[in-house]
Amino acid sequence: MTTSITPNSRKIIHIDMDAFYASVEQRDFPELRGKPLVVGGDPNGRGVVAAASYEVRKFGVRSAMSCYEARKRCPEVVFVRPRFEVYRAVSDEIRRIMYLLTPNVEPLSLDEAYLDVTGLEVHKGSATLMANWLRAQILEHTGLKASAGVSFNKMLAKIASDINKPNGIAIITPADADAFISTLPIERFHGIGKATAKRLHAMGVNVGADLRQTPAAVLVQEFGKRGQFYHDIAHGRDERAVKSERMHKSIGSETTFRDNLTDNNALRIQIYEQNEDAFNQMQKKQLIAYTITLKVKYADFTQITRSHTLSTAFDSAKSAHYWLDKLFLDIPRELPIRLVGVTFSSLAPAAQLLPQLNLFE
Repeated sequence: MTTSITPNSRKIIHIDMDAFYASVEQRDFPELRGKPLVVGGDPNGRGVVAAASYEVRKFGVRSAMSCYEARKRCPEVVFVRPRFEVYRAVSDEIRRIMYLLTPNVEPLSLDEAYLDVTGLEVHKGSATLMANWLRAQILEHTGLKASAGVSFNKMLAKIASDINKPNGIAIITPADADAFISTLPIERFHGIGKATAKRLHAMGVNVGADLRQTPAAVLVQEFGKRGQFYHDIAHGRDERAVKSERMHKSIGSETTFRDNLTDNNALRIQIYEQNEDAFNQMQKKQLIAYTITLKVKYADFTQITRSHTLSTAFDSAKSAHYWLDKLFLDIPRELPIRLVGVTFSSLAPAAQLLPQLNLFE
């Protein structure tokens, strides 16, 4: 029997931190260790779970669930508010460790990234040894545990990192891939969400073997261009490269209020806070921005945005306050407001700001 997997010489590692936000809180506050912990909003308001410790996951608590529901499932749950600045700092430290191994790093979020280690000779050229070295270095320098997946493409590496969580590693080789994919539930394929899975189930497609046996033309007819992607991944094909130079399109920060706000001064304070947070994120990534956008969501869940673009980049968070005030005045105020957000866009590397500053020296 011939395999449908074409062997690939690439070596891809996917690193995924274990319950990242919750683990940082348990690291920094020993009294939280071993407790069912949720990082998120107010359980008595509209808060949602940003992260759940493994102790609370046993009760069915998951990210994006309402905090109210989390408390119903686990009355002993401990809630803490997120400290995103701390998580970003830890993420930057983890990223620096990755760059010690290779410059070919593609961050997906604060707590996960792909690394292309093809051709590296360190650690005997073994991607598995490299992944274990990364996990050991992350633990030594941050006190946090990471899981890893190793394979010959991004899709399989990402799936593999989830197999032996927490604090584990899994390897999927070209020789193993065909059998592995055959029995994999379609919900586990990266890129197949709940709605798509439901449609596939209706077509009699439940596992990878079913998906592989479905003609590409049928999948394309049903799902458009994505259908070809589903056909490819069912055969273990994923030619996406690890993109180490990915420029952000925008950087922003927003907050949802426990109670809807109508007071202008209170709203301005919140807008300025989101502005400070977004600008600090931008500075850490060594970027500048020419466009600022104010987002407002009303009590009825409708939302509106207002933007302004400058000919020169914003040089401080405070310099944006003037334009945020003007944008805020242009926002209709018939309804109470439940969310405000500030986003910077039209981004460029911060090095471009130097000639602009020299004009004023």
